[in-house]
Amino acid sequence: MSTEIYYFSGTGNSLHVARELQKRIPDASLTPVVSLLGEDVIKTEADTVGVVFPIYLTTLPMPVKAFASKLDLGSANYVFAIGTRLGTFCLADIALEKMLKKQGQQLDAYFLLNMANNTPTGLVPGPGDKDWGNKISDEHVRALDATVHERLDVIQEAIINKVSDPEDDSSHLSLLLKPLRSLLLTIIERSSGGKEIPYTVDSTCTGCGTCAEVCPSGKVELAGGKPAWREDVQCYYCYACFNYCPTQSILVGKKYTLKDGRYSHPGVTASDIAGQKGT
Repeated sequence: MSTEIYYFSGTGNSLHVARELQKRIPDASLTPVVSLLGEDVIKTEADTVGVVFPIYLTTLPMPVKAFASKLDLGSANYVFAIGTRLGTFCLADIALEKMLKKQGQQLDAYFLLNMANNTPTGLVPGPGDKDWGNKISDEHVRALDATVHERLDVIQEAIINKVSDPEDDSSHLSLLLKPLRSLLLTIIERSSGGKEIPYTVDSTCTGCGTCAEVCPSGKVELAGGKPAWREDVQCYYCYACFNYCPTQSILVGKKYTLKDGRYSHPGVTASDIAGQKGT
């Protein structure tokens, strides 16, 4: 028996979870989603397949949607997903179920893990969360991580035993709500597509290039020694450029210009995030 774990991560939460899960499951391999997006078909070889990703705008990140649309799960008899989030409402399970169903596959188990928030602004208009710096303190992150590790022990057992819908204790209610959740997902995805985060850079930028290295979509490039966000490349909304800038020189327009810390998972480096793109 073998397990393939695919992951996408902007500032390390989902990569940390994927790594920890790999440690708990014998013969599990770990593959970044972004490294496979150039392929026409992504064919798995394992009988258990999982994908780990952050929740963006209640649903799947763009690269995970692209990945799922190309995924051939012919060998798999158990498919699971893990979403990392701040603790907000999400519809990612509905989105993934729809995509798998088109290919004659099903999502057997879906888990959610609450972790630190990687963005003070998101895509919602407004000034941003001015207290965000206090919410990503080392103490807060450690407390969340301790709960995550406890939950991963439970998730590991469910995956190894191939338990279907292990956390669904209200199946009848879930079935009744599914059409409503599906409609809500459609509305959210139609209204959120194509928006741009208004990144700016201030005079403290050293031109080190970290932002371009960690950007998983290739949207950020250096122009004249400063980062520029290409108009012809879609942003993945991962905030990697913002959070991994060593001088905190990248700001979000007029919404968030504070230099009160940035968030990346303490166990995940900029090189780890950059490595998702493969060679």
